[in-house]
Amino acid sequence: MSEEKSAVPAWEQRFRAARVSLPDWAEDAPDRALYVSNATGTYEVYAWDRATGTHRRVTDRPNGTTDAELSPDGDWVWWFDDHDGDEFGVWRRQPFAGGPDEEAVPGLAPSYSAGLALGRDGTVVVGRSTDEDGTTLHLRRPGAAEPVEIYRHEEYGGIGDLSHDATLLAIDHTEHGDAMHSALRVVRLTGDGVETVAELDEVTGRDEPRGVACLGFAPVEGDTRMLVAHQRTGRWEPMIWDVATGAETALPLRDEQGRELPGDVSAQWRPGARALLVEHEYEARSELFTYELATGRLTRLETPRGTVGGATARPDGTVEYLWSSAAEPSAVRSTAGAVVLRAPGPVPPGSVPVEDVWVDGPGGRVHALVQRPTTAGPGPYPTVFEVHGGPTHHDSDSFAAGPAAWLDHGFAVVRVNYRGSTGYGQAWTDALHERVGLIELEDIAAVREWAVASGLADPRRLVLTGGSWGGYLTLLGLGVQPDSWALGVAAVPVADYHTAYADEMEALKSLDRTLFGGTPEEVPERFTASSPLTYVEQVRVPVYISAGVNDPRCPIRQIENYVERLEQLDKPHEVYRYDAGHGSLVVEERIRQLRLEIDFVRRHLGVPGDSTGGAG
Repeated sequence: MSEEKSAVPAWEQRFRAARVSLPDWAEDAPDRALYVSNATGTYEVYAWDRATGTHRRVTDRPNGTTDAELSPDGDWVWWFDDHDGDEFGVWRRQPFAGGPDEEAVPGLAPSYSAGLALGRDGTVVVGRSTDEDGTTLHLRRPGAAEPVEIYRHEEYGGIGDLSHDATLLAIDHTEHGDAMHSALRVVRLTGDGVETVAELDEVTGRDEPRGVACLGFAPVEGDTRMLVAHQRTGRWEPMIWDVATGAETALPLRDEQGRELPGDVSAQWRPGARALLVEHEYEARSELFTYELATGRLTRLETPRGTVGGATARPDGTVEYLWSSAAEPSAVRSTAGAVVLRAPGPVPPGSVPVEDVWVDGPGGRVHALVQRPTTAGPGPYPTVFEVHGGPTHHDSDSFAAGPAAWLDHGFAVVRVNYRGSTGYGQAWTDALHERVGLIELEDIAAVREWAVASGLADPRRLVLTGGSWGGYLTLLGLGVQPDSWALGVAAVPVADYHTAYADEMEALKSLDRTLFGGTPEEVPERFTASSPLTYVEQVRVPVYISAGVNDPRCPIRQIENYVERLEQLDKPHEVYRYDAGHGSLVVEERIRQLRLEIDFVRRHLGVPGDSTGGAG
């Protein structure tokens, strides 16, 4: 290792090391692929010609680009062009081999994206979402100059999939007003209009709503079967729905020993539609299987213990997947045994494996992932409770540069999959209603109690931190549990829920109405009870907040309201504002933010050292 290389601390190396996403390939040109990489220091879209081995950067914008799709013939790269991370923009396209960008669907004003479907015959369906129009879908037939509107509803929805022959369109919608349990409608594209073919709605008339979602039409000409995710058994699992006949085919997914797979299960068609690629997620880890439709045989594909961050079945029969663990950085691997794609440059340093901890909480057993620093001696340690966002998401045994940085600096890291998290069954996810935020904090408190009692965490040096929903829970926790935490570090948080609802993008308004059971005007007491601003006077410890000035999810105005109140109350706090949206796609900006957070924590806790190296 060179002197220059060794001078860069391991935590910064992890951020600066190039990464790649799982490549997405063109349906009719499988040697043409797209992926996202930070190889230049900013996350951008790349085209990869696998036949020639050439890689080309497609986009080049100051604040990065991640949303892109290949046309089925592989001739065009479509990418979403927003303004500095505000997620409000239009689709553009560029030839796969390179050339000037052009507006992909002229005539459509900027909006939030509600999906994109590209047909093999040139048919295009664009999904849009705006505060004024709700969700609208627009169809452009081959040769047509302008798109036509084919769907409109005030509630949020989006494009599920376009059939292989571009005659049928699946729409995931929440017209019933429940954003956590979507319904499905399939329409036939007729000239410039549509006619409804089939409906699948698991919500209406049920005491316990169940959601359904489109996983994709069979990739075969004229095949009217659709793979659907459903919650009929209290978890996500797949079935096959023939939209022409209405026939539903359950998929009894049992392993070689005849045991049903626990946890959530998803699937995708393998080429030819005679088998499925099954993705099984359970207790913060995941694995892959092949399911043969003719025999019902489920065969496990060999993947290391950890997390599969995405997988795709190739026409040659192999499966490519993005894998990592908390200790080992990600790479795109193949069931053929090779690393398919690794970013250029050095592999980032590894980190510390996670330990699984189960704690009894008020709503059931809570799963937490724990990592201990290896260079700081025996505990108790200063401990960071890093709270995940979502809220319908979960922490997993996967590689993450942020927690690894805290470990390098001598902190233990605890991540809690509180009620509302995915991967533990529908009841666990759906428990997050009405007492929003307060429910999650009960689970975090139970794990905190274990961490202190077990000798892991020093109760005088406990840091509550997180981004997005995790940032929201951080600010709420500092006010609701003022004696539990020594510091709070919140990134892009909800801070004033009434104002956040007024300013946020429509998709999140829909989710909030579902979580709270109405709007702030209809159930103001619930929004008030769950708003960090309500409890700001009870905050007793220093607070650090970072915010993107273009953020459509946790908008800046509501954060400024909270900061203004901190100032009025003379509460110690620091604020960092940056010119991007809900997070940054620029590596140096991410490093700058984490360095500021580490400096803040060290100064206030009196932990020796600085943010440039490891623990002192």
